[in-house]
This record gives sequence, structure tokens and C-alpha cells, in this order.
Amino acid sequence: MVKYAVIKIKGKQYRVSEGDKIVVDRAKDELNENTLLLRDDEKLMIGKPYLDKVKVVLSKIKDFRGKKIEVFKYKAKSRYRKHSGFRAELTELSVEKITS
Repeated sequence: MVKYAVIKIKGKQYRVSEGDKIVVDRAKDELNENTLLLRDDEKLMIGKPYLDKVKVVLSKIKDFRGKKIEVFKYKAKSRYRKHSGFRAELTELSVEKITS
């Protein structure tokens, strides 16, 4: 059985193991991750709502922008056209260690 944890970063939950790389919304300052669940070889620990004794050590790899999403609105015969785009600000993180 693989050791993994479920963590919450900026309102979203991620299932991580040691050595994993995850992509989250842009993290400008210190990351406030909360551990919700830990699965070790034989035991399962579930937080109520968080596990205070479990720490997931994360390191920041890089900041980047995601793929551009284009939005185009159009209505026939009324000369209505609207074009806009969006690129998400993302951060790639590496899971160094899970300590319990």
C-alpha cells in the first residue's frame, strides 16, 4: 500500500504521495495547506476537520501561466460580437515528505 495524504490548498483538495508534482492556483506567499486524511500501510487517519500532527512538506518548483481559453460571443444579424480570453496563473509544487 502506498502512503498518501489528502491536502487542502486554497479551497481545493489534492491527493498526494511523496515525490508527486501538483499544479495549483498561483501561490504568491507561504502555502497554507491543511491535511484532511492520511493513509499509511495499515492505518487510516481522518481529520475532524484537519490532522494537526501530520505535515506535508511542499517545495515550489515554478510559477507559470496556463493555456489560453478564448471566449467568443456572437449573435446573428445584429452586429454583436464579443471576444475575450483568460490565462490562469498557476504554480507547480513538489511533495518532498509526508510526516506523521
